[in-house]
Amino acid sequence: MRPLIEFCTNNMHFDTDVVMEKLESNPDYDVIEYGCLTNCGQCYLMPFAMVDGEIVTAESADELLEAIMAKIKEADAWDELDLD
Repeated sequence: MRPLIEFCTNNMHFDTDVVMEKLESNPDYDVIEYGCLTNCGQCYLMPFAMVDGEIVTAESADELLEAIMAKIKEADAWDELDLD
């Protein structure tokens, strides 16, 4: 299953737009940008995104990319277990 990664335009002041652009270049991911993800407290405090409906946060945009990739890898591992 292709991961769905969602970004909030109001969170772009943390350079999450750079992360979004990197992920958009991968055809295996569905990347969507919304005007608001209704996580205003999170949005104001730190970089974040949603991966398959779960919030992923980090201290910096670079760390957010790493956290998103780790979340995708974790989901892939669960998908592999479900097939057995």
